Amino acid sequence: MSEKLLDKINYPSDLRLLKRNQLKKVSEELRSELINVVSETGGHLGASLGVIELTVALHYVFDTPKDKLVWDVGHQCYPHKIITGRKDKIRTLRKGGGLSGFTKRAESEYDPFGAAHSSTSISSTLGMATAKRLSNDKNNVIAVIGDGAMSAGMAYEAMNNAGAMKSKLIVVLNDNDMSIARPVGAMSKYLARLLSGKIYFSLRETIKLILSAFSKRFSSTAGKAEDMFKSFVTGSGGTLFSELGFYYIGPIDGHDVNNLVTILENVKKSNHEGPILIHAITKKGKGYKPAEDSGDKYHGVSKFNVVTGEQSKSKSKIPSYTKIFANTLIKHAEKDTKIVGITGAMPSGTGLDLFEKSFPERTFDVGIAEQHAVTFAAGLATEGYKPFAAIYSTFLQRAYDQVVHDVAIQSLPVRFAIDRAGLVGADGPTHAGSFDITYLSTLPNFVVMAASDEAELVRMVNTSVNINDRPSAFRYPRGSGFGISLPDINETLKIGKGRVVSSGKHIVILNFGARLNECKKASDTLKKKGITTTIVDARFAKPLDEKLIAEVASNHEAVISIEEGSIGGFGSHVAKFLSDRGFFDKGLKFRSMILPDKFLDQDTPEEMYKKAGLDSDSIVQKAENVLNSNVVIAKNKNLS
Repeated sequence: MSEKLLDKINYPSDLRLLKRNQLKKVSEELRSELINVVSETGGHLGASLGVIELTVALHYVFDTPKDKLVWDVGHQCYPHKIITGRKDKIRTLRKGGGLSGFTKRAESEYDPFGAAHSSTSISSTLGMATAKRLSNDKNNVIAVIGDGAMSAGMAYEAMNNAGAMKSKLIVVLNDNDMSIARPVGAMSKYLARLLSGKIYFSLRETIKLILSAFSKRFSSTAGKAEDMFKSFVTGSGGTLFSELGFYYIGPIDGHDVNNLVTILENVKKSNHEGPILIHAITKKGKGYKPAEDSGDKYHGVSKFNVVTGEQSKSKSKIPSYTKIFANTLIKHAEKDTKIVGITGAMPSGTGLDLFEKSFPERTFDVGIAEQHAVTFAAGLATEGYKPFAAIYSTFLQRAYDQVVHDVAIQSLPVRFAIDRAGLVGADGPTHAGSFDITYLSTLPNFVVMAASDEAELVRMVNTSVNINDRPSAFRYPRGSGFGISLPDINETLKIGKGRVVSSGKHIVILNFGARLNECKKASDTLKKKGITTTIVDARFAKPLDEKLIAEVASNHEAVISIEEGSIGGFGSHVAKFLSDRGFFDKGLKFRSMILPDKFLDQDTPEEMYKKAGLDSDSIVQKAENVLNSNVVIAKNKNLS
């Protein structure tokens, strides 16, 4: 068996030693390697399969890392990582201590910009291109954007700026007709028109032939005739990209590696002043039939069988928090026609795909456009509708101004279903829901809830349906609950009221969110050591249950708050309340357990929470330290 070409490639400089006619074989080997890798690690397979040839061509033509190559979203970068010095570590992808599932500056000089949220590539590369112009640096800057990322407004803000600045910038639009779900909106239709307008591209040559047959004095009109015909076919008066100041090339076949190399070399040699956009048509999941046949093109997969494509399934029969949210909302929507669901290109991730099956007319996937999603929801709320904006915590960060200005200030009853709250595991810090407690609880007149289990989530959905005078949010983690029985849709919570889970004498643990089970484990351990614990499930970070907090604080030596969020959240609000009421002057001891002041790299959620100091052992240690446990244990030997 002949040696694989891929075995000889550790860096792009090795790739450039090959002949062009070898690139197709390299692409085939790279695709096979990628499938085998992700079958073992899980991850974002479909998007990476779609850019195999593009990855090979870009690194073959451009002098990376001197030429800067930025991958938008970042989940399409797996083949890029394999040929940029990380092949030997690729099977550590998304694991603790291993490679990130996204581009990461700290990981490699070939990752000039970290990306995991979408639509940042053109803005960042425009900054790089401008810096190079100011420094008289002639190296190239290339952005690869696509997989739905062109639906976000930031991409157009950047393109508008780039066209006006005339900076030397190359943008490759990876048009795979997909985001995570089917693409939505006018841009998707516009690209489809460009692709389907094959009559234009064939007739363009006919026009040139006809015009060339006339006197040379007519040849100057060829460009005008071509533009006129393009305007007639596309109905655009020239492509949108051209209108934004980009020199447009395409559409081209994104899987023809030799043609890609030719076009990229021409662009590289071009003396054109200003940005260039290359429109490449690719197929998400290309080259792996199970992915090509799948509705989401295997966007994100667990470990799978390479031969059959069958993905490993969780052995747990307990439904996920996401599914419980969706099913509860469906039950309410069956009775209330004003309930609508909104998502930003994440229907399956948020459970709104289930909602859509029952209520297609009341489900709105607005694409990767969280800012628009929030203000769209606000507009619905002004007309008496009950919008549920189901958005991951990490993605809601992108719409914070809209949450403040368009929702909170106007006190509009938008309901935010915040999925993926807390640490999420393999996707690492870019996808962790670390900050929503802080950034929402600081807003006046907001109701902020966190579910400690799946039954509490149902009660919070029920409660939010009836909050019609102000905005509300309820957060819940990724994964499954505990298999407990669920209440019906009529069981609601009283706004700002927590619950006592267990009673003790020495210390209070104020839990907010999904650490409740760890609090119970810690309480059991502490009891064996002679320390009895009162556990309170706060339910609300805003408004606080001040009466309950004051009551338990008055009857215990110490209070510990715990939450799956950053500083400034639930614990900070509790501390201010206790301080204002003079509890600290009376000798009350208080500690706040939060996520550490750093970004935690990917690992299993269990390991991440252990590193964060939010597991049961950490709670026990915190309790012992705050109580000066030696004195307490000596005093309470008989309680063990």
